[in-house]
Amino acid sequence: MFWRYWTAMTVSNLGTSVTAVALPLVAVSTLNASAFEISLITAASYLAWVLIGLPAGVIVLRLPLRATQVVMDVVRAVAIGSIPLAWWFDRLTIAHLVVAALLISLANVVFDVGNSTFLPSIVSREELTARNSLVSGTHSTTQLGGPGLGGLLVQLLGAVPTLLLDAVSFLVSAVLLRGLPRGEQPAAGNRPRMAEQIREGWRFVVRHPVMRPCLFTATAVNFASGALLALIPVFLVRDLLAGPALVGVLIAADGAGSLLGAAVATRMITRLGSARACRVATAGGGVCALFMPVGTGAPGMVVFALANIGFGAGVAVFSIAARTHRQVASPPELLSRVMATVRFVSWGAIPFGALTAGALGTAFGTRTALWVCCVLVLAAPALLQFSAVRRLRDLTDEPAAAPVDQPA
Repeated sequence: MFWRYWTAMTVSNLGTSVTAVALPLVAVSTLNASAFEISLITAASYLAWVLIGLPAGVIVLRLPLRATQVVMDVVRAVAIGSIPLAWWFDRLTIAHLVVAALLISLANVVFDVGNSTFLPSIVSREELTARNSLVSGTHSTTQLGGPGLGGLLVQLLGAVPTLLLDAVSFLVSAVLLRGLPRGEQPAAGNRPRMAEQIREGWRFVVRHPVMRPCLFTATAVNFASGALLALIPVFLVRDLLAGPALVGVLIAADGAGSLLGAAVATRMITRLGSARACRVATAGGGVCALFMPVGTGAPGMVVFALANIGFGAGVAVFSIAARTHRQVASPPELLSRVMATVRFVSWGAIPFGALTAGALGTAFGTRTALWVCCVLVLAAPALLQFSAVRRLRDLTDEPAAAPVDQPA
């Protein structure tokens, strides 16, 4: 079962990584979008975490998991496939891209919460860290290969036709997921009201001595990441003068860093402890991010790529350690709601980061805005340093003898 799950995820992620390059290039090159218009598309791509992030955990709990995931794949295929269709009929607009990104975002939320809930049910507790590392490493590999492939395809086919590959990937994923177990659902008569179920998941996370600071850290990382997602395509094309294929390679550097982080995460967590690994990874990634806006021309591209690798590696190690802790420390009946709560807050920060970056880019220029956003990455290690996690070797439920709500 795990390998069918893994294959479906890999196919879908590869197409999504291609789109990560193609969609901004559609806006920048085909529609001549501004930095703020790019930020609107980026914000729409993650806005669903704000709109339905909390109910998603309850939705996943109440609906047949396999059927829900299949439907979400089909919705995403239709939404992304509408873009080439509109382009061929000369009806493509920025508004269309924003609406398509929002529909994909809504489907992503339900799909991703379901996927995170499903994994612990098919692997043992002892295997979770290794399987999470494999999942993260695979995701990083698609992030590494997908943008490069996307840039090459954009160079050969054009940005809009390349989006068809993502639509096909979602359909392939849907076919594969049909073979997964249906999943057991609680009897309808025994279900508490949705609001109470949401509150229960929320209370568990915000009162947890370790999940709470990790949640704040993830939120800081994602706010900055949302800003970078909005600025980087514009920065690469208009400041560093990179062509489509090269843009794909430079964006793929983040995937290379994530792959590196996933490769060393298990060993790093075992050697340092998961809490210490989180602190080292977020600090190292934050320092690397400061070098993204430094250079110009070809040297600037090299420095950007290396900085992107370091940032991606740091985020990957932190994400693997924090996600594994949530999956292990959460009661099974609360897991989907815990995942939804964490992503509602942390992923919900991405659209606000994107819009902030768009406003800064419009007011002060892309490079200056990128500097500001890279400095913001340092908020993540600072939040861990001034929390109870500072006292820990490993992420555990009992971080210290001192009151956990006091600053470290």
